[in-house]
Amino acid sequence: MSVPTKYVYEFAEGSRDMAALLGGKGAGLAEMTRLGLPVPPGFTVTTEACKVYLATGEEPDEFGVEAAHSLAALERAMGRTLGAPDDPLLVSVRSGARFSMPGMMETILDIGLNDRSVTGLAKTSGQERFAWDSYRRLIQMFGRTVMGVEGELFEQAIAALPQSRLRSTGGTPMAQRAVATDHDLDTAELIKLTEEFKDIIRKETGEEFPQDPADQLARAIRAVFDSWNGERARIYRHREHIPEDLGTAVNVQAMVFGNLGTDSGTGVAFTRDPATGESGMYGDYLPDAQGEDVVAGVRDALPLSELKILAPGTYIELGDHLRTLEAHYRDLCDVEFTVERGKLWILQTRVGKRTAEAAFRIAHDLGDDGTISTDEALMRVDGAALTRLMFPRFDTTPADVPLAHGVPASPGAAVGVAVFDSAEAVRRAAGGEHTVLVRRETTPDDLPGMIAAEAVLTSRGGKTSHAAVVARGMGKVCVCGAEALTVDPVARRFTTESGVVVHEGDTLSVDGTAGTVHLGALPLTASDVGRALEAGTGTGQLTQAVLGALAHADSVRGLEVRANADTPEDAARARALGAQGIGLCRTEHMFLGERRALVEAMILASDDTAREAALANLLPLQREDFTGILKAMDGLPVTIRLLDPPLHEFLPDRTELAVRLASAVHPDPHDRELLQAVERMHEQNPMLGLRGVRLGLAVPGLMAMQVRAVAEAVIDRLGAGGRPHAEIMIPLVGTVEELRLARAETERVLAEVAAETGTTLDCPIGTMIELPRAALTAGRIAEAADFFSFGTNDLTQTTWGLSRDDAEASFFPLYLEKGVFAVSPFDSIDEEGVGRLVELAVEAGRAVNPRLETGVCGEHGGDPDSIHFFHSVGLDYVSCSPFRIPAARLEAGRAAVADRTGTSDTR
Repeated sequence: MSVPTKYVYEFAEGSRDMAALLGGKGAGLAEMTRLGLPVPPGFTVTTEACKVYLATGEEPDEFGVEAAHSLAALERAMGRTLGAPDDPLLVSVRSGARFSMPGMMETILDIGLNDRSVTGLAKTSGQERFAWDSYRRLIQMFGRTVMGVEGELFEQAIAALPQSRLRSTGGTPMAQRAVATDHDLDTAELIKLTEEFKDIIRKETGEEFPQDPADQLARAIRAVFDSWNGERARIYRHREHIPEDLGTAVNVQAMVFGNLGTDSGTGVAFTRDPATGESGMYGDYLPDAQGEDVVAGVRDALPLSELKILAPGTYIELGDHLRTLEAHYRDLCDVEFTVERGKLWILQTRVGKRTAEAAFRIAHDLGDDGTISTDEALMRVDGAALTRLMFPRFDTTPADVPLAHGVPASPGAAVGVAVFDSAEAVRRAAGGEHTVLVRRETTPDDLPGMIAAEAVLTSRGGKTSHAAVVARGMGKVCVCGAEALTVDPVARRFTTESGVVVHEGDTLSVDGTAGTVHLGALPLTASDVGRALEAGTGTGQLTQAVLGALAHADSVRGLEVRANADTPEDAARARALGAQGIGLCRTEHMFLGERRALVEAMILASDDTAREAALANLLPLQREDFTGILKAMDGLPVTIRLLDPPLHEFLPDRTELAVRLASAVHPDPHDRELLQAVERMHEQNPMLGLRGVRLGLAVPGLMAMQVRAVAEAVIDRLGAGGRPHAEIMIPLVGTVEELRLARAETERVLAEVAAETGTTLDCPIGTMIELPRAALTAGRIAEAADFFSFGTNDLTQTTWGLSRDDAEASFFPLYLEKGVFAVSPFDSIDEEGVGRLVELAVEAGRAVNPRLETGVCGEHGGDPDSIHFFHSVGLDYVSCSPFRIPAARLEAGRAAVADRTGTSDTR
């Protein structure tokens, strides 16, 4: 007999383990209630109810009875009835998805107020202004989020009040005071504003603001459900790879009021600094305010430390609760609270978002004191965060006077042109331009622009404002509360206190660590973490935390991490960053620059003698390159890929040559010869043409020259006392017959060099699997291969039947928007398609050759999600660009821990 589905849970019925059903906020409220913290009572409508509603357009049949039962229990607990005219119970409605989603519906406060109950609230509170302010807030929030009225219309009505007062009073000095925020409005103005807000709703929607408290609650809950499919939420889910079918919970909670006077207030607190990870109480407090005032940033909050002066007892009590929560969750906790006439209430908790710096420091500290294990500490950081820590910072001097100072909300350094709305940030970013999104304060509507911009700068708000929280979660540079800036989004400019005007398109440098903004582009320099990783040592808490995480990752990972490097300099940097060899050395990069002329000579050779002479000129240059790379990687494997791209890439552009010849008074015979060669070698689709192994078999002597250069470089290093370990990779093999022919030629040359020098050469010979046919016939190919290296860039192109360069510039944005791709298959491995080919090839290859070494050298080798997949299919190594090596090492360790413990990402 199946257990009936329950759609509504009172806070005392849930727990933190029910986050999938109750959402993050609901699970947090339930857990705090279980811990005995002072949580205003309430109930949570589950994600299952949301799923039913989204599928059918109606709540589940059982929902109405359950909601009524829970509301009655709430009324009994509070001793008041929802919306009663004499002493009304008021509630808030908040969205609460499983994962924190800035794009979800904003909170609605004070549900239950209407034209009658506002009078009762005024009497019971003894504050008429407070009652009308609460009613005004409800109408504004409800009108915007539930009834779809443009929020700017309400703001315009507020802004018009000072002018109205000026006209009606004759312009006395007192009347001419500027109303900076709605907090400055008096009772009469709030009553007037309430009526104006109702008029706006009537005009914009054709209906009245609902007076029935039950109707208000029901419509608010439905609005939360509907917001799951809102544009902002979909954008955020897509960016964060959050599944579309989770649904959101809804939290209904008794109102407590922070706007009852100076002995009341609201705030957000962290158990540690979310920007740096330093232990202690951090956050913002806003006296005589409701919770949304803090996160909206419309009024500048006080540092949380000010609460210690304003209300010492409350500050101590809050600290006790914060310590309880951090000990219970064993992590940084983010807490929203309200003080109502001296009484502290905890409204919400969650494991807090943090910067990359804070993530490493907190994980290290909690692991160091035994709160969590070293494995768990490793799972709380990731490669993306480590990469951000390696980003450059500004190399500033005392002469670099900032335009303004603000709150350092999310660290790092970024340079871009100023833009003043989200759409412009998106437009310019699509054209490859770096931008800084400048706003008075951000709202969820700004999410697309925040994603597109390099940095966010606001003139209002603190460390817990919308801009700060979202930017930290995305790893974006952010400075908030730069009060010296007067932002004019209509004129698309801002003005500093000293009179400097910055227009849209002007370049800004934003320092999220120092909290400063500078005019122009400041020079960037390497981060301390980046320098420490190259040196393998460093001082400072952050550096020690990073090095400690990497050391543990290295101790547990099964995947080796190698580098894609084509020069001795790149090889040396890669080794310094922890590379265990080179997984891809692209020889075509050695034929550029001044050497291009030698390749042209080989291509234009009219007979074998001329071709052999051209190849002989290339041989010592290739040998020198290989010798330097083998020296930099002494004792470690270096996989050298023979020439892969088509030869016409080393010739001048066909159109440019034709124009040059047509416009020349005396055409150069060499240009004419080059054009003939270009036309002779022209291919409609060179990616699928004469390249890779085909080129080596079709051009006499080319493969032999390259193999000889490798062999002689090995001999040189052996003679110098080195320990060279060169591997030769044949590219673009589609059949075992191709590999056998190429291997025979390679072995012939190796034997020749060995005989000439009297030295034994051991150079494994393998191939790059980058064609679907190669993956599907890997068992046959493995008969002639010592190793497989998966070239997942081309394997993705040939599996999907698309060109990366063309597709990403044309229809990819549409596919990402419509959900065809959750993420670009070139950024993260397509596990179902390309990944399945990799898995099949590994299984088939090792069935034939159990000692077959396998690795990946495409861009996916440095992608965190892809690394976890490569671990799962049993590859021996991943190879990536030198800068991505530390992150790859970290992710390889995390993959091993997840596999061994059966856990997943715990950030």
